Amino acid sequence: MDINTLLKNTTIFPVMGKKLDATNSLKMDFSANNEKLASTDLSNTSLFNDFVFQQLQKHKYGHGGYLENRVIYLRSNHFQSGASRSIHLGVDVWANSFHPIFAPLDAKVHSFKNNDNYGDYGPTIVLAHQINEETIYTLYGHLSVKSLEKLEVGATVKRGEAFCELGPYPENGDWPPHLHFQLITDMEGRTGDFPGVCAADELLHYKKICLNPNDFI
Repeated sequence: MDINTLLKNTTIFPVMGKKLDATNSLKMDFSANNEKLASTDLSNTSLFNDFVFQQLQKHKYGHGGYLENRVIYLRSNHFQSGASRSIHLGVDVWANSFHPIFAPLDAKVHSFKNNDNYGDYGPTIVLAHQINEETIYTLYGHLSVKSLEKLEVGATVKRGEAFCELGPYPENGDWPPHLHFQLITDMEGRTGDFPGVCAADELLHYKKICLNPNDFI
């Protein structure tokens, strides 16, 4: 699917409510290239949280991570069963808990679930967007438990509508508060969940169906 052609005449509402740029957001690095990570106990979520927000300083947001090979997933066995998974398939936006999240396009609720393993997504929502003859999906992970209350599969969500919020740890999968946002062309039969991190030998497959979501932030 050529996402640029599909969205050519479509106006995207930024999922954080405003577009992120150098004035309000810091690009963050969670790969092995960031030497500061080595001196932080990432298994201690409180310390990890302090690390993230110390980096942000005067910025309201931190962002980045599409196809980044990250070391932070070593903190959780969730990513180490079978082949070790470390390549991030979405983009993260780090911000304060309870920040509202907005629908980028008109949508219906495809599915939702509380993926409550340590280090997992926590509360997760998947929206389906019908554009011309095509359907694309957007996934929102690390939400508040409240975000799933009264939610119904098939419910309509309007472009620009605040439909969920960032969760605090530990209810968000036990991470410093942030949004995992992913753009997906094929859910492969999954509901309420989709791999957000893959192993190196899976990258070719997932790169085809998990597209660069930066235009949505």
